[in-house]
Amino acid sequence: MDADGARSPSVAADPDRIDPALRRLTFTLIIGALAVIFDTTIMSVAIDDLAGRMHARPATIQWVSTAYLLALATVMPAVGWLQAVLGGKRLWIAALGMFFAGSLLCATAWNAPSLIAFRVVQGFGGGIMMVLMTTLIMQAAKGRSIGRVMSLITVPTALGPVIGPVIGGVILHVGDWRWIFLFNVPFCVVGAYLAARNLPRDRPGPRPRLDVVGMLLLSPGVVAVIYGLTGIGGSQGPTALTVGLPLVAGLALLLGYVGWALRRGPDALIDVRLFRHRALASSSALVFLSGAALYGTMMLLPLYWQQVRGEDALGAALLLIPQGVGTLVSRAIAGRYMDRFGPRPVAIVAFVLTCAATVPFGFVTASTGNTALMAALFVRGIGLGAAMVTIMGAAFVGLEPEEIPQGSGISRVAQQIGGSAGTALLVMILQRTSTGAHTPAALASGFGNAFWWATAFTAAAVPLCLLLPGRPDPQPRARDAAPVEEPSGV
Repeated sequence: MDADGARSPSVAADPDRIDPALRRLTFTLIIGALAVIFDTTIMSVAIDDLAGRMHARPATIQWVSTAYLLALATVMPAVGWLQAVLGGKRLWIAALGMFFAGSLLCATAWNAPSLIAFRVVQGFGGGIMMVLMTTLIMQAAKGRSIGRVMSLITVPTALGPVIGPVIGGVILHVGDWRWIFLFNVPFCVVGAYLAARNLPRDRPGPRPRLDVVGMLLLSPGVVAVIYGLTGIGGSQGPTALTVGLPLVAGLALLLGYVGWALRRGPDALIDVRLFRHRALASSSALVFLSGAALYGTMMLLPLYWQQVRGEDALGAALLLIPQGVGTLVSRAIAGRYMDRFGPRPVAIVAFVLTCAATVPFGFVTASTGNTALMAALFVRGIGLGAAMVTIMGAAFVGLEPEEIPQGSGISRVAQQIGGSAGTALLVMILQRTSTGAHTPAALASGFGNAFWWATAFTAAAVPLCLLLPGRPDPQPRARDAAPVEEPSGV
């Protein structure tokens, strides 16, 4: 951009080029978000080890993950309102500070209950950050080059599964468990410094009134559903009162919220009328299914290599690297093709590829070659990476700037519930088909059955992709979009 404020010739010649200020903003937010992503993926290989080191029962130590997940779900619906009150920059720095404080507290935990409590603090900060990152970047992009922008936003999601489990395995192998949480600290410190320096100045709008009734219906409803889903794979089974009651109560609260929100309209905590946008509605359904396929198999894959093949946490993490590499490879390509051809064709190809690459795991035995499985994981990562870029980007097609915060919240909540549902169902299938299995061959058969269900989740997404938007209208690209505002004081 020149001194008179005109767009530079390079930007004018390539309307799809991402503005340098937008790239800087995205990089700033990604640094902070990496703390949340790495924390989540490191914990995925650390739970069993923590149980032994803290002398806690598995049912107790599992709350280290469950409490964090519930805290995420509690705060996500309110992020749009919090942004309107505080402004994006202040809210981001506050949430990053909360996650930083939670990480330090977790590192000082003296027993399992204290660690669980401090994980809740982490969860509140992390939940705000994951919704707000997408919101701030998409608002700054102003509807242009959504695919390429989304390929940048998904960098933390792609890096986490590649590096996080390996880091967790190394820490647990050579060091103290407290470094699992102290590892987050540099990302929080650098992320806060960059945010104070690079994020545009806050411009909170008119202070909206908090939809208290909506908050009391929606957040507890989401939490109760996720809590019930996490208990499905427990020892008491899906028919237990501790599972069925939260699920029923949560669904009742969510239905109550829908009725309330339809009456309240745009003043609701999350305006459910946004689902009139077919792109957001179909994207949310696909994010739910992809969350089930992604998080469910993230749980199954390391367990297969540990329980059937005898690998330790670090060995299992290293075997998962090809999937993360495939995700990284496909990200930018998927974003470019989405902007050129629209989300629909790219998503169809991505889900077909993911489904085909999951099929080999349905045939796993106790002696299946790791080379073949790692090759399948690489292809599966390519499909998953392309799928996540396109379906999460499609959620914002056609949304007005003021609708983006709520659209982002809807997408993230759908992903969390989908991940919980997929994990719960696959755990239950694995337990039921592996009961009484005392040999690696018998255990492998149970894992194969669970992987077939994961394949079915992915296959179910293919016809839904037909509801996504097709080739984009070239007109939005032709109009001048205001540049990202340069940073100013906090």
